[in-house]
Amino acid sequence: MTTRTHTVIDSPVGPLTLVATGAALSGLYMTEQRHRPPEENFGAPGDPDDAPFAETARQLASYFAGDLTDFDLPLKLTGTPFQRRVWEELCRIPYGETLSYGQLADRIGQPTASRAVGLANGKNPVGIVVPCHRVVGSTGSLTGYGGGLDRKRRLLDFESGSGLVGVWDLVG
Repeated sequence: MTTRTHTVIDSPVGPLTLVATGAALSGLYMTEQRHRPPEENFGAPGDPDDAPFAETARQLASYFAGDLTDFDLPLKLTGTPFQRRVWEELCRIPYGETLSYGQLADRIGQPTASRAVGLANGKNPVGIVVPCHRVVGSTGSLTGYGGGLDRKRRLLDFESGSGLVGVWDLVG
């Protein structure tokens, strides 16, 4: 069995717990996140300078500086085949754009599965990197986000260029 380790880094959206399975990122959790696993599932504390933590922190810093729009990290995501299809499709939503849950269901070839897509979206283990915040309700309304709707709004505003400063106000 591959060893799991974790570390906590600061970010503009508050502390982020990064979880690694071997040298791959398998979790990125915000404080008070819905569906956050128990701490004992994160493994032992890891060295923030080790893979994949250092590269994840570097890419997140670049993202929050406005210099990175697509993450390139080794991921090891555990989920059902349906969840993994949803998460793969989330990665195809361009930076600064949104899709509805129904549109995402259409994209994976299951147009009647918007509720199931929403549930899979909520179970995304690496928020921000796999951009589940880019999925909105059918009317464009903000609905559901494991990190909280305030964080979702700030991330979307940040990516659209209308909230660059606002996202930094979320620290702590």
